[in-house]
Amino acid sequence: MKYDELLFSANKKAGKMEDFDAGYTGKYKSHKETENDLAKNLKKIATIQDKLYAEGKQSLLIILQALDAAGKDGAIKHVMSGLNPQGCRVSSFKAPSVYELDHDFLWRAHWEIPPRGKIGIFNRSYYEEVLVVRVHQNILKSQKLPDIAEKIEDGHIWQERYEDINNFELHLMRNGMQILKFFLNVSKNEQKNRFMERIENPEKNWKLSPNDVKERQYWNDYMKVYFKMFEHTSTKHAPWYIIPADNKWFSRIAIGEIIEAKLKEMDPQYPGLNEEQKQSLAVAKTVLDKE
Repeated sequence: MKYDELLFSANKKAGKMEDFDAGYTGKYKSHKETENDLAKNLKKIATIQDKLYAEGKQSLLIILQALDAAGKDGAIKHVMSGLNPQGCRVSSFKAPSVYELDHDFLWRAHWEIPPRGKIGIFNRSYYEEVLVVRVHQNILKSQKLPDIAEKIEDGHIWQERYEDINNFELHLMRNGMQILKFFLNVSKNEQKNRFMERIENPEKNWKLSPNDVKERQYWNDYMKVYFKMFEHTSTKHAPWYIIPADNKWFSRIAIGEIIEAKLKEMDPQYPGLNEEQKQSLAVAKTVLDKE
């Protein structure tokens, strides 16, 4: 199945987040229909990852953004289950520390960028700096930024951050990194259902904090800032995929197949040997044959 229709730039009719169908499931009608495809997909990803690791020239950064209970952790667990841990790293971004606030907002993300040959997964990311910070602008006051009051008032800070992010991602791409950006689009009603499940199931109580429920009152604000973010940062080199997430089984198969397609496009290859290396192997084989 192709997922071009989930690209933000492809959905030209959308004028607000509500125009994206969180319950869309494409050609699939049930979880069972995705099981074989997902299993095959994971094997293919693992095979290409091995080549990526051996080649050591390219890397892949996967960014997952969503509101609470959209399924980011589950997507990471299921889609990445077949990867070699040596070639994969997951980074989660929470509120910045005092030390991190002494640097620019992209500084801590740059430390987590996957090196060549590896796959990096950001569970939330630097995009929080144009999302939660925009909804709760009082957070900016703790960031020690010059002329912040004026920039908040005229709105320039958001345009500046969009530009910084786009330039940062373009810089990464020019240095051998591909970027996949996924927004797991869960509906407000489905989020409520998942919150209720976490409350009623003792084994899931730990997943819900009072702040998760408190943030629901800002739902419309978040929808607006997400849409603006997509408008300004869904670029040709790093587009946004709006992944319907009311059915977790669909979001997982969609993310997995998009990742597989990107890795195929990158086309990593096992490194070849020069003549000197081939001769060394021949000598080693002769020594082993004599044992």
